[in-house]
Amino acid sequence: MPETSPAVAGPEVDAEDFAAIHASVRDFIRTKVVPREKEIADEDKMPDDIRQAAMDMGLFGYAIPQEWGGLGLNLAQDVELAMEFGYTCLALRSMFGTNNGIAGQVLVNFGTDEQKAQWLEKIASGEVVASFALTEPGAGSNPAGLRTKAVRDGDDWVIDGEKCFITNAPNADLFVTFARTRPADANGPGIAVFLVPADTEGLTVAPHDAKMGQQGAWTSNVAYSGVRVPDSAVVGGDVDTGYRAAMISLARGRVHIAALAVGSAQRALDESLRHVAVTTQGGTPIGDFQLVQGHIADMQTGIMAGRALVRDAAAKWVGEEDRRIAPSVAKLFCTEMVGQVADKAVQVHGGSGYMRETTVERIYRDVRLLRLYEGTSEIQRLIIGGGLVKQAKKEARG
Repeated sequence: MPETSPAVAGPEVDAEDFAAIHASVRDFIRTKVVPREKEIADEDKMPDDIRQAAMDMGLFGYAIPQEWGGLGLNLAQDVELAMEFGYTCLALRSMFGTNNGIAGQVLVNFGTDEQKAQWLEKIASGEVVASFALTEPGAGSNPAGLRTKAVRDGDDWVIDGEKCFITNAPNADLFVTFARTRPADANGPGIAVFLVPADTEGLTVAPHDAKMGQQGAWTSNVAYSGVRVPDSAVVGGDVDTGYRAAMISLARGRVHIAALAVGSAQRALDESLRHVAVTTQGGTPIGDFQLVQGHIADMQTGIMAGRALVRDAAAKWVGEEDRRIAPSVAKLFCTEMVGQVADKAVQVHGGSGYMRETTVERIYRDVRLLRLYEGTSEIQRLIIGGGLVKQAKKEARG
């Protein structure tokens, strides 16, 4: 079996250095990205100069360990940046999100030394875009339903199947691909992860999807037809690593998505406050109306609760106190919360809130997806409820 190093914490980024990183990201988003949101939405594309600026700032590898060329931020620091990313169109974060999150973390946590050396520095620099190829037409939030198959053929594996809604697929250089090597049995679920370069023969990426929102964030179907990869492409050198890798990467990603939701909700509130402060009805600013203030109060309450919950869940992850229930709680609450905040933002804007050129209209559409990916709200409820009941049964048995 290939030599594998366990994931260990790299050098800590201290508070002073992180404050500088945070301030730089905040300034970049507010001064460089926010003014171009309409351009991004209209063209359904992230401008090349913004992409290059993000690369120059190290955003393609901010959560990759420093030994592999990243900034080495932990999840508690990650969520502070994510709340900034959420303040603008979510396509920005999507551009480098898979490198830092669900795809990159599979390699960070489960890759062999050779796999890390081959890919991580390129992922951290943005030279390589990595996609997380898990979701299938018949297997979404629950990887146990996976149908893509990998069959051993001599020293190689041959992969056949289809993936859907794969973020960054049209631009990807590497597909972190989940495939079933055998039916689930007593030894495990039989799911392995394979590193499949985009130029591998038999791999086909469809044109990018037309979506309700998040224009500029490209997703596509990916087809595997007799895709042949060597045994060295098996992440961790172990065919039973896949399911655990998926679950851990998704759980970490849920805290990040929750933070994005908080950032989007804050933007929706800020836009609403600007609107109600200057828009009048009968000569009176509508912000003076008590029912409007009620909406504003509910929005602020949800945002503050969500921010506190995200920070708590991230701290529990970093401290290895809770890496299962807390991420699901944060994602469930915050993604549902941002939907309610976006709805109230449209409401307080009145008719103008329904117009395509209004920021809150875009936010309303963009954030709807947050309740679906990295596990739907329904899946989060099952994880939370099932986990708590399982724990209670264990305690009852003594």
